[in-house]
Amino acid sequence: MAKEQEYYGKAFAAHDRELIPDVSADSAEDERYVKIGEQVAQAYHIEDRLRSFVSEYGVAGKKALDVGSGRGYLQDVVDDYTGLDISPTAARFYHKKFVLGSATSMPFDEGTFDVIWSIDVLEHVPNPEQALREIRRVAKDGALLYLLPAWDCQPYLANGYNVRPYSDFGLSGKLIKAAIPARVTAHVLARMAIYPTRYAAWRGSNQPTILHYHRLEPNYKTYWGPDADAINSIDRYEAALWFRSRGDECLNCETGLDALTQTDGRLIVRIHKSRI
Repeated sequence: MAKEQEYYGKAFAAHDRELIPDVSADSAEDERYVKIGEQVAQAYHIEDRLRSFVSEYGVAGKKALDVGSGRGYLQDVVDDYTGLDISPTAARFYHKKFVLGSATSMPFDEGTFDVIWSIDVLEHVPNPEQALREIRRVAKDGALLYLLPAWDCQPYLANGYNVRPYSDFGLSGKLIKAAIPARVTAHVLARMAIYPTRYAAWRGSNQPTILHYHRLEPNYKTYWGPDADAINSIDRYEAALWFRSRGDECLNCETGLDALTQTDGRLIVRIHKSRI
């Protein structure tokens, strides 16, 4: 976790020259990281969507945890808010409770929170299954989870093949960039075969599943665009199945191949610890 903590610590300190007094190329990259994050949050209306969830499920007055809370831009969505992040330099953004800690080892008692959300975070956690275990541990029985990571991050994001012009690359790079649409199609077709197999394996064993995901090599030097720093690729269906196999209830899950058409990315889960 040391590399991740150093990387995000620098990113959130980038606007404060007392924390980073030497303005270097690296600090320019750090500012770029924060600015792109802000643009993505605005473009995808993250705060508005979370507020709609809070209103729909009536959790405005409940005890809430924001896992990987970053600069704390969601801290006023609810009254009783706690932000958790691995970056100590993020603390200055908060006027509500901030706790320094890792998503894989949270400093909270079991069954502490009524509602937990984590947005654009799980793809940056070295062990995302352990993060899910911890989220489930600190949730109360009956708690609501709102998970919105960047699902299905691909290896080409690290070097910006999806956002950089062809002129940036040599022949091999141009071929990689040109092949992106075909790779996306192949990925979707592969999932169509894998989903029924995963579901059948769970129903046949009736045991909790493991979280299937792919490790990625993050780019901690140049932040070409969103998720160039992603360290894993998680599939939404696999995550939903992980919770369902533990007796939890997915409140916005589709059935069968309709899961492939789910576009807003949210995974909303109600925890049922007594069903294990």
